[in-house]
Amino acid sequence: MRHLFLAVLWRDLRLAARRPSDALLPLAFFAVAASLFPLGIGPEPQTLRQIAPGIVWVGALLALMLSVHTLYAGDRADGSLEQMLLAPQPAACVAAAKALAHWLVSGAPLIVAAPVLGLMFGLDATTVAALAASLLLGTPSLSLLGGLGAALTLGLRNAGMLIFLIVLPLAVPVLVFGSGAVAAVAAGEPAGGHFSLLGALLIGSLLGAPVATAAALRIATE
Repeated sequence: MRHLFLAVLWRDLRLAARRPSDALLPLAFFAVAASLFPLGIGPEPQTLRQIAPGIVWVGALLALMLSVHTLYAGDRADGSLEQMLLAPQPAACVAAAKALAHWLVSGAPLIVAAPVLGLMFGLDATTVAALAASLLLGTPSLSLLGGLGAALTLGLRNAGMLIFLIVLPLAVPVLVFGSGAVAAVAAGEPAGGHFSLLGALLIGSLLGAPVATAAALRIATE
């Protein structure tokens, strides 16, 4: 299982390196979307600090969903997905590796960019650190859920829109607790409960999403 996991992970990372524009698209969308809100709302510092957690988290969610619809489409088109599913190892290993590759390419850069956006909204250092920590705990869950949505819509027309409809309701708890943790820190309140729930959601996603994704992939390729 370890060899299959690493082989799929390394393959997806190399493919992403060959298409840097695809990898940079979520990051560019994240930065542009967050930067436009102050122009529309106004430069009032207190207002910007209050809405910053929600804006950054919504931007991260939408940015990750931009690239998730291609997670399995290319492998299905060239026949490599069927070969992966025929391996003696569990297909959930393939799903977990592809979700990790998606997070490394699309999710990790958002965590690096988030502190810059937090400072742009006037957040202090403690709140910026909480923002980065919440994204670190929450964005892997989004990649796992996005992989499930991509598997459920594999081969369907307008798959990108269907993924949004499937994943967004499942991602609401991550969005709520992620932005809630940052808001609690900004208000000087304890945020341990929010982070604990984010961790619980991540564990639940790690345990359930790859298995469900594997089942959906097998149905889509039959």
